[in-house]
Amino acid sequence: MMEKSLLIVESPTKVRTIKKYLGPEFEVKASLGHVKDLPPHLLGVDVEQAFKPEFQIISGKNKVLKDLKQAARKASHIYLAPDPDREGEAIAWHIAEELADKDKVFHRVLFHELSKRAILEALQKPEPLHEARFQSQLARRILDRLVGYQISPLLWQKVKKGLSAGRVQSVAVRLICDREREIQAFISREYWSITAFLNPGQPPAEAAAAASFEAKLVKIEGKAAKVHNQEQAEDLVARLSREAFRVVKIDRKERLRHPSAPFTTSQLQQEAFRKLRFPAKKTMFLAQRLYEGVEVGSDGLVGLITYMRTDSTRVSKEAVEAVRDHIQQRFGPDYLPARPLTFPNKKGAQDAHEAIRPTSMEYHPEAIASFLDKDLLALYRLIWNRFVASQMKPARIDQTAVDIAAGETLFRATGSVLTFPGFTVLYVAGKDTEDEENGEKSGRLPVLQNDQVLGLEKLLPKQHFTQPPPRYTEATLVKELEEKGIGRPSTYAAIISTIQDKEYVKKEKQLFHPTELGFLVTDLLVKNFPDILDVQFTANMENNLDLIEEGKLNWVEVLDKFYQPFAQTLARAKTDMEQIKGQGIATDIVCPQCRKPMTIRLGKNGPFLACSGYPGCRQTMNFTRDEKGRIQPEAAGQTEMGVEKTCGQCGKPMVVRKGRFGSFWACSGYPQCTETQPLAAGSGTDGEQPPAAPTGQVCPQCGSAMILKKNRFGNQFLACEKYPKCKTAKALETDMACPQPGCTGNLVSRVTKKGLRFHGCSRYPECNFLLWGKPVKQTCPQCQSPLMVEKSSKKEGTYLACIKKECGYRETKTDGES
Repeated sequence: MMEKSLLIVESPTKVRTIKKYLGPEFEVKASLGHVKDLPPHLLGVDVEQAFKPEFQIISGKNKVLKDLKQAARKASHIYLAPDPDREGEAIAWHIAEELADKDKVFHRVLFHELSKRAILEALQKPEPLHEARFQSQLARRILDRLVGYQISPLLWQKVKKGLSAGRVQSVAVRLICDREREIQAFISREYWSITAFLNPGQPPAEAAAAASFEAKLVKIEGKAAKVHNQEQAEDLVARLSREAFRVVKIDRKERLRHPSAPFTTSQLQQEAFRKLRFPAKKTMFLAQRLYEGVEVGSDGLVGLITYMRTDSTRVSKEAVEAVRDHIQQRFGPDYLPARPLTFPNKKGAQDAHEAIRPTSMEYHPEAIASFLDKDLLALYRLIWNRFVASQMKPARIDQTAVDIAAGETLFRATGSVLTFPGFTVLYVAGKDTEDEENGEKSGRLPVLQNDQVLGLEKLLPKQHFTQPPPRYTEATLVKELEEKGIGRPSTYAAIISTIQDKEYVKKEKQLFHPTELGFLVTDLLVKNFPDILDVQFTANMENNLDLIEEGKLNWVEVLDKFYQPFAQTLARAKTDMEQIKGQGIATDIVCPQCRKPMTIRLGKNGPFLACSGYPGCRQTMNFTRDEKGRIQPEAAGQTEMGVEKTCGQCGKPMVVRKGRFGSFWACSGYPQCTETQPLAAGSGTDGEQPPAAPTGQVCPQCGSAMILKKNRFGNQFLACEKYPKCKTAKALETDMACPQPGCTGNLVSRVTKKGLRFHGCSRYPECNFLLWGKPVKQTCPQCQSPLMVEKSSKKEGTYLACIKKECGYRETKTDGES
């Protein structure tokens, strides 16, 4: 019997994809991500012994390792094929340590795409384990542990339990806080624009038939036009209406618009947000699925894209030839450049992997659309179109600029006409702002000649105000992080997710706003750990990690150079950092009860104002901040809707307070009067519920309509419209069938008395199936269970797990670095 070789990858999905292409001489197993890590509740780094890490088996991975060891006994050659990045190298290194045997030969194989050709080529050219790459990941892991596990407890002690600091996440929060303060400090200034509506004909009869066009005022007396107020604008319009408008210069030229390079990780995250509104985390999750393999009809599991963690724009020669053949056949020779296009990498880019591209031109998005869900297809189509467009001819644009003199002023009209669409027939990159999009819009100008006198139809003055810098979206934050060299593109999704989970920032209408907690923690960290929160310092550290991977720096020396000053700063901060817990932050707001200063305190339900005279004075109130960041205490007796309410017990005004279950009315005379009343969600009136939409269901007790309502935890449920006369209520069913064999019920969302959410069977108590976490209608690739469950942990972040404990399958991926 021929001895088998063992191939170890990270995910079971990859196992199924790779098995298709390998013969019986290979056994393929999955490690399910990392198998070893630093201990979850200890520092786990001996700073006195050259930063020796204390790795241990991750909880729940003993069974996985036992299975791998059993398979390794039958193999003398073990091929380690975790992802081709630093995290993957660390996984390979730890597996090799656990399976170490003098009779075993370990090989490192790098799969940059899961196609038959790439897999077989990688196995024919295995490499040794890359020690410098592993040391780079090790240095990053230890750096993050030294920062996070030593600053976070200090924040618990000084501010609030449960807070966290991170080497990269804290800098990302600082960027958002700094931008918000720029917006608050911004002073808007008035200015006016003047647009002339002109036409080539002079007499009114001709003017009506001629093609009119617009020209913008650009200069006054040879200087840039500056019109500050309405009086200046109206005066200028009055003078210009008596002037002749004459063409003084015509500038015509052809402009080429070149295609963008194929996607890097950060560009994919940015463009998926701009065009599809996908958060970075969702983009990376979907890209992982496309890379690992998707069921495509009779072809089975197919890896549709190359590795999705890369900052290189390089594309293989074979892929370029294939896409050029595709362009020739689909668009014709007019769209195919004479030679392949190449794109330079940005400075410091790692060139280990290709750009993100389709693995094969055989799988056109429309041909396999029926096999992909809506979001997966949208992302695959985006990657496909960008890649194909990157090898097409540029678009040609005829651009015309006409300068028009009128007295002491100069107007300019611009027009552009697309004469050859080139790559734009397939793909046009998205824009971050409306201004960028509007800048692309331009039309055709009529035929004009020098010294031609134009007909003036009207002059339109328009008021404007200068705008503050825009808040970050996911796309612009990723762009900023990359440009400043903070973190790596493969970590951006995790960073953005973490700073929201920790409630340092919130997202409103896709824009990031720092929370009160975010401002507070950032200010404390900037004051006490200036290096850690310094953008350039963080960028330099990322560069050092790259140099470790290249073998140009020693990882222990890098850590030592960082840790010595950091330890001194940490010691000073333990005594010098301001004590917020129990004392609050002083404000200039005066307590309405005792006239002492109010302080900002942090409670379970967020920040609030409390009297500094506590416990003698227990006055508290909610507050907001205006557009300049100034504290605005909530007025007594008003909600955000401006509705007044009086306490029925003592006659004092009621105020809106926030509790663990949301907002409610409370007497302003507290603690002498403890009267409270519910606040109707979405209203602000005296408890009247807003109109509920009909559900089409009928109450089984009285025959009235069932309507959607919310309980105190925010969960929706069905209730009879005749409440309180009829108190019939039932949980809202999902469209997911109960997975218990033989059960005909559906899963419903429920809440425990403590507010914990879970899903149970609608046929309870006949069926007692229960599931903690959010169910997802996705088949487990390992045991074919019809449902997965979405869970999250501090260590692993969000992941999908099989609902069957005995299966143990997880779709988890530590966002590593390329």
